Amino acid sequence: MRRRRAGVVVLLAGVLAGLLTACVNEPVPQPSEPVPTAQPDPTKLVVAVGDIPAGFNPHLLAHLSPVTTALANLVLPSVFRPDADGTMRIDETIATSAEVVATEPFTVSYELNLEASWSDNAPIAAEDFVYLWERMREEPGVADDAGYRLITDVRSRAGGKAVDVVFAHAYPAWKELFAGLLPAHLLKDAPGSWVGATTDGLPASGGPFRIGTIDRDRGLVELTRNDLYWDTPSVLDVLVLQRLDDAQTVAGLASGDVDIALAEADAGIRTALGGLQPAPHVQPAPQPVVVQLGMRSDGGPLADPRARQGLAALVDREAIRAQAAPDAAAADAFGLAPSEPGYQATAPQGAPARPDPVVAGQLLAQAGWSRDLTTGRWAVAGAPVRLVLGAAAERPDDLRVARLVAEQLDAAGVDVEIVAPGAVALFGQEAVPATPPSTTPVPTPTGAPGEPSAVPTPTAPSPPPSTATAPTGVDPTSANPAAPGTVEPDLMIVPRTTGGDPGTELASDYGCPPPSSAVPFPPRSPTGFCFAALQPALDDLVSPTPRADAALDVERVLWQQLPALPLFQPVTLVISTPAADAATGIGPGPLRTGPTTGAPGWRPPNG
Repeated sequence: MRRRRAGVVVLLAGVLAGLLTACVNEPVPQPSEPVPTAQPDPTKLVVAVGDIPAGFNPHLLAHLSPVTTALANLVLPSVFRPDADGTMRIDETIATSAEVVATEPFTVSYELNLEASWSDNAPIAAEDFVYLWERMREEPGVADDAGYRLITDVRSRAGGKAVDVVFAHAYPAWKELFAGLLPAHLLKDAPGSWVGATTDGLPASGGPFRIGTIDRDRGLVELTRNDLYWDTPSVLDVLVLQRLDDAQTVAGLASGDVDIALAEADAGIRTALGGLQPAPHVQPAPQPVVVQLGMRSDGGPLADPRARQGLAALVDREAIRAQAAPDAAAADAFGLAPSEPGYQATAPQGAPARPDPVVAGQLLAQAGWSRDLTTGRWAVAGAPVRLVLGAAAERPDDLRVARLVAEQLDAAGVDVEIVAPGAVALFGQEAVPATPPSTTPVPTPTGAPGEPSAVPTPTAPSPPPSTATAPTGVDPTSANPAAPGTVEPDLMIVPRTTGGDPGTELASDYGCPPPSSAVPFPPRSPTGFCFAALQPALDDLVSPTPRADAALDVERVLWQQLPALPLFQPVTLVISTPAADAATGIGPGPLRTGPTTGAPGWRPPNG
């Protein structure tokens, strides 16, 4: 019995020993760690563009470009936006209501979306309305300012989330105002911020995208999803605008590195696209500008309207368009652009709208010019005529037009000196630096889309705009002469905006801004044009009941006074690969907002 018990004890000891051994040899279980998962690549779409502008303020003539239009549409808030047929519709992400609430005085009340805010969490509020109103009536070189000049007061309510705007009289086109609002809390107290803070970007976003990167050396603007946007977010994580020349654009479309191109319409790009398979979708998109040859009317050798008419009769506009922008539409009016509904040519059949050397000679002689029969060169007051023609250094297309104009005038006996100051100076100052145009072509990137370029693109500096402006109606020739190293352009290549209210645009481009207690010396127009006899008709165009023929009367006077010679409306080619076409449905878009209007809803190609 004892032996049996001893065996049982030995057996139990062996079992226990085995169990203990197993416990020692087996690792102690540890809490499991999460297995890292690969993050998906950001959804991206690449758009090739022809150039990166000098800046991105959509209210400055100097910054007008397809890229600036795209950024204003995708980054900046607007109370109203045009729909597909151009009708202005309220953007309820910004304002829940906007309506006329009084007629004496004419008052529009805006109720702002309580959620609407800038990308730094500051609210989009009444101070942004005040800032834009003040800048549009005080700064030189702005576009479409006439409506803002009718405003007498902007009042804040509800902690800045309600705004009452009071006008001097009823203004039917009030829905055109307060588009492209800028962040007042970041700009209003910074000297020069109207230009400086928008030269290399936009300081804050109030839309579905924000600016992530602007690299001028690489010709790159990268928009990223605005994660603080309070409404439907953009589908894309990243939208890249990449400066590429025609050859690089076509190569990128072929390789899939470029999805969409917004290219300047010319024979070169069309020929290059002919070899692509599958064939891309190509659509013309008129730009919301008309290129003009501006003529200084407040002094100098072109102060006499007969001199301006005579000089225009030496210019072959059709030849310039055919060489500079063959796909562009010839512009024969001062108001509507050729692509706008209701456009009709108002230009006379002959001079000054058509070249006529005989009529030109007669008009110039009446203006006091004389021609040397031996040399064929023109003179005035006994001295050879030497006109200064300005074209913005950052706008290569304008420089191309300037050279063509200079060649034609030189062949007709008029000496022309081309200067290329910064665009802000050219469109905002009477005297500009006498900077000659660069003889070196603007370099383009040599790398693949999104990669660094081998050669950086130089950017000509723009002097700050002058703060001293002569009162409207005062002859600037009686003021101090231009400072050393500066010149006062007699001619300039200058854009004018289109696509908005026609009466407002005519009044903005050719009117005489009246002095006020707030702005005793309103800025002059880029050409200094102010014809007092025309002002009543321009005022009528922005009144509640304009005369039916008021616009035609204005057109007739403008062809007689000729502050500018309309040349053409540029056209962009919207080029999309089949995959990008299916993913975006891109088209020309409304004239003022352009092809990128629907970008927040674009999907990545093959995504």
